[in-house]
Parts: sequence; C-alpha cells; structure tokens
Amino acid sequence: MIRLRGVEKYFQQGLTRSYVLRRVDLDIREGEFVSIMGPSGAGKSTLLHVIGMHDMAWTGEYDLYEHPIHKLNKNARNEVYKKYFGFVFQSYHLLDNLTVYENLDVPLGYRNIPKRERDAMVCDVLDRFHIVGKKDLFPNQLSGGQQQLVGIARAVIANPKIILADEPTGNLHTSQGDEIMQLFKTLNEQGVTIIQVTHSERNASFGNRIINISDGWIEGAN
Repeated sequence: MIRLRGVEKYFQQGLTRSYVLRRVDLDIREGEFVSIMGPSGAGKSTLLHVIGMHDMAWTGEYDLYEHPIHKLNKNARNEVYKKYFGFVFQSYHLLDNLTVYENLDVPLGYRNIPKRERDAMVCDVLDRFHIVGKKDLFPNQLSGGQQQLVGIARAVIANPKIILADEPTGNLHTSQGDEIMQLFKTLNEQGVTIIQVTHSERNASFGNRIINISDGWIEGAN
C-alpha cells in the first residue's frame, strides 16, 4: 500500500547538507496499525508528513496504491490526499471561531459534497462519536480530550483509508489518552490503516508494529 524507497530530506546550509531523513526504505501494508518511535529530533514527524504529503521537499520514491507520489504535481497530490488520508494533530487544529458541527463540516466542503449529504455525514459522525450534545459548542468550551475526539471525528468523517496521527495524546491525561488509543484500535479493527508518531510505549502497545527511527535513519521494525 505504502512504499518508500531511498527517501531523503535535508536542509542546505552553504555547502553543508543537514539531513532529517536518510535513505528511508519502508513498506506499510493495508490494515496495519504502525507506531513510529524515536528520540526528539529523530525525524518521526517529518516522516509522517512526507507520508501524508504535507511535505514534498524530499528526494526518492513514494508509491501509494497505484499512485507514484514522487511524480505527481501539487494538484494531483491534493486529490490523492483527499481520497485516502485523515490527519490527527497533537494540538487539535480546530477552528476556534467555528462550532463542533461546523468544524466537522469543513473537510467535506473541500470535497464539493452537496450540503444535504454533508449534513447527513456530520450527524452520523456526531452520533458515532457520542458528541451530539457538543455540536453547538466552540472549541474553547471543550476539554482537551473532547477537542481531540472532535479532531479524530473530523479526520474520519470522509471515511479515509489511512489515518495519520502526530502525538495524538501528547496533551491529554493518561485516561483520556487511553480512550483515544482505544478509539484508534477500534477504527483499525474496522479496516482503517493507522500510522502514529508517539514517544509512548503504552500508546505503541495498541498497534501491531513499531518502526524505530534515529537521526533520520530507520533502525528497525518489530
């Protein structure tokens, strides 16, 4: 499903190159729940953003299903992203001036889905995540755990095949974090591929494979 070969990312400083990713070869199969782990500055989040096509300033080859991502222009990559991916951020990234309902509607608007169909999809996900009672609240009226729950609901509302999560429980208490990870596990059991960046062995235990990265190099995968 995901195949990276010889992927590298660096910053040029005069004649010196500072590498963030080095010769990354990686295969992720459909339906896996993968955790990317390593020390701070190792390249974990960079690798996740390369996979999620938020970062295209790299060299190498990246194939996603039948799409050669390294050969696609920006518009084509955006279409592939919308078709396959949902993204969950550590800092929630909800729009403060929009209600929960409106935050959930935003990604559907980008896909040119008719309003009636969008309303049905938003209502379905509100019910699915047990947040119907929060639909008219603004992000600052929610707890951290509730905001992250809305963030995950927003990521899955368009039924992505792959969810990318960057330290999704980093701002949460342990009990809240366990609830979020159990939700990821349930989504994975329903067929969604999960790729998370985490420092937490506890969070990684919810998945089925660990990819270790250090100084930009893939060290090993369990």
